[in-house]
Amino acid sequence: MKRPALPRWLHAAPDSVAAHELRLGRSPWTNFIHLVWSVWVFLTPALSGGRFGFTPMWFALTAVSYPLFLWAYATSVFAAPRRAHLAALAMVALCLALLPWYPSGLSYFVFGCVMLQPRRSRSVLRYLGTIAVLNVILLSYARYIGYPWQALVWMPTVTAIIGVIVMVERINRERDSALKLSHDEVRRLAALAERERIGRDLHDLLGHTLSMVALKSDLAARLLDRDPAAARNEIGEVSRVAREALAQVRRAVSGIRAAGIAAELAAAKLLLETDGVSFDYRFDDGFSGSALPPGVESALAMTVREAATNIQRHARAQRAEASFGMEGGDAVLRIVDDGRGGSIVPGNGLCGMRERLEGVHGSLRIDAGSGRGTRVEARVPLAANDDPLEDSGEDGEQ
Repeated sequence: MKRPALPRWLHAAPDSVAAHELRLGRSPWTNFIHLVWSVWVFLTPALSGGRFGFTPMWFALTAVSYPLFLWAYATSVFAAPRRAHLAALAMVALCLALLPWYPSGLSYFVFGCVMLQPRRSRSVLRYLGTIAVLNVILLSYARYIGYPWQALVWMPTVTAIIGVIVMVERINRERDSALKLSHDEVRRLAALAERERIGRDLHDLLGHTLSMVALKSDLAARLLDRDPAAARNEIGEVSRVAREALAQVRRAVSGIRAAGIAAELAAAKLLLETDGVSFDYRFDDGFSGSALPPGVESALAMTVREAATNIQRHARAQRAEASFGMEGGDAVLRIVDDGRGGSIVPGNGLCGMRERLEGVHGSLRIDAGSGRGTRVEARVPLAANDDPLEDSGEDGEQ
């Protein structure tokens, strides 16, 4: 069954608040949760009483003004910035027009001020100046028509606090989104650079070697009938060159694995230092990325990624450090931060880290004392994770 089409004014303009929410992967309708605060339109008469209570005038004005308010609010969410700001000012104008008979309209004023929030951080001061001017106009007009100070003194404070809270929340969301994009871009560029390096290495390492194998094989075939001894020598050379090529492939693959950890460390450094957390890492003496089997390298790299994400989201740390080393045949990764620590609540990320490490016979230990930061230690025994490439190479040499 085909869904009924939405009105044209409920289609998000490309630079609207709704379009921005969609780009961040969220529903634009979440902005309408804020309408719950419009309940004050209906509570004000209960608190005011008298001629401003639930009178026929109040019901008539609510029946006319509340749908107009909802339309203006929806327009401020779905329309382009210029129309959105006009809709927000329409809410303010609706309040001022009804104020002599309708104190409930003060809620429209608050919503109008909040929806005037700027789309760019550099416009914050202008926004605060705008709501200050609007509050001066409201207070002056309300006092002129006889509103008591007690009914008005809260308006500047409420509009400023709610406006700043909503603005800071939006700026933080945009910052998190930009940080995620930067983090993803680092991974993408690292992967692209690694693919290019692999292509160059394979061409440089194997191009000449495979050409030599082909030439010597052809020469051995021609010499087989005329000079068997020379043919055997050439076949021996083919075997030697093939072993050398295998050793070159092993070194290239080992470099690829080490670069995987290096890419994760670079991404972690960008993620944390963009968030104001100093991050350093080191490789202890005796540690070699080329010694890691592929499964071990992948598990440790993912541990770096998840630990960095947890520090950024939860730790409130100022400094973090990662170290790699070898201890008694085990590859050991330690990540320490100086954040708030506290109890650890198992989640998908933590469970995923533990499962990856257990898949390579490793273990995960987390120490998070309250106020003492968090220490993550991943330990993987290399003896239990033989590299198939190494095994096949050794078999070929026997």
